[in-house]
Amino acid sequence: MAGPNCLVANDWICWEYVSSRSQELTDATLEHIWITGVSIVIGIAVSVPLALLARRGRRWAAPVLAFTTLLYTIPSLAMFSLLLPVFGLSAALVVTGLVLYSLTILVRNVLAGLEAVPEEVREAARGMGYGPGRLLWQVELPLALPALLAGVRIATVSTVALTTVGSIVGKGGLGNLIAPAVNSSFKAQVLTASVLCVLLALVADLLLLGVQRLLTPWTRTTRVPRTARSARSLKEA
Repeated sequence: MAGPNCLVANDWICWEYVSSRSQELTDATLEHIWITGVSIVIGIAVSVPLALLARRGRRWAAPVLAFTTLLYTIPSLAMFSLLLPVFGLSAALVVTGLVLYSLTILVRNVLAGLEAVPEEVREAARGMGYGPGRLLWQVELPLALPALLAGVRIATVSTVALTTVGSIVGKGGLGNLIAPAVNSSFKAQVLTASVLCVLLALVADLLLLGVQRLLTPWTRTTRVPRTARSARSLKEA
């Protein structure tokens, strides 16, 4: 099934394909990571000001949330077509489209995190002389990190999948391998590129989970060892 003639036999699993196209697979994977990473970073930078604007009241929240939700409903082909006159057939076209899609998730999570900050915490900070800027950066955003990072995880996994659509303009990372392989029924290339895409999403989610646990240690639950619980139960009995 995966022998030296698997390319001729057009098998799904073919190590000959992996070894002979290793450089092509590496380049596509690196491009996929680059496009996804840049899109998420820009998405975070844009979503925070939008969430701050939405937090000012219903007058601003309704249009901001409605706009970001509307963006997510636009099909990817239509989105890229609308952006094409501005960016042309470039990586900027794909990145901009992915940033717009990520705003739906990121803005809502940043807003939810900011609104979850207890009002008494804000009042205490103001009483200590914190101005609006210092209050935001040193109190509100750190406390909003759990919700923000949860949104980043969801947006990242979603963006890893959506990046493949960029293959329509030749900037889709692993999608550049998947699309032509589907059209030509090249099974080994379809499976290999698809598996790599799934692995990228899993690795990215695990890495971000580690970052989230590192930056928000107060969210971890303290587990009581089983022996300690047993001893406590016996003592109470």
